[in-house]
Amino acid sequence: MIRTALLSVSDKTGIVQLAQALHTLGIKLISTGGTAKLLAQEGLPVTEVASLTNFPEMLDGRVKTLHPKVHGGLLARRDSKEHMDAIAEQGIETIDLLVINLYPFTQTISQAHCSFDEAIENIDIGGPAMLRAAAKNHQDVTVLISPADYELVLEEMRRNQNTVSFA
Repeated sequence: MIRTALLSVSDKTGIVQLAQALHTLGIKLISTGGTAKLLAQEGLPVTEVASLTNFPEMLDGRVKTLHPKVHGGLLARRDSKEHMDAIAEQGIETIDLLVINLYPFTQTISQAHCSFDEAIENIDIGGPAMLRAAAKNHQDVTVLISPADYELVLEEMRRNQNTVSFA
């Protein structure tokens, strides 16, 4: 069952509507930087990752989600007493839904006047790490990477009391 969602997107298409629907379903929203700011501006109750981790974003935003409270929440197997005891002991909450799309690296470097520094800053580190963590724990974490899939997953959640089946 999905209780907590982490939203961290570079493509903001449909993210406000998705977050509103998730909130209506009673799902706790956690988010990063610009996504959190946008959701808060829309009046949604959102916890910034920095508040969750009790550690600020640093290095000009290069380090946001690289933290045990994020990765532990994604990687903890819900059917493992040892995993659940370990995260409880550390005050880590499970993250059941990851809504993510990565920095637009290819699009950025395709621009005629893209500088080397711009290209470097569009290499996503935290996003792929979270995506891999969620994939490793696919039985417990639903991943959404495309706005085109938001409504499909929401429909299934509405039908199945915030649960999504394996595809």
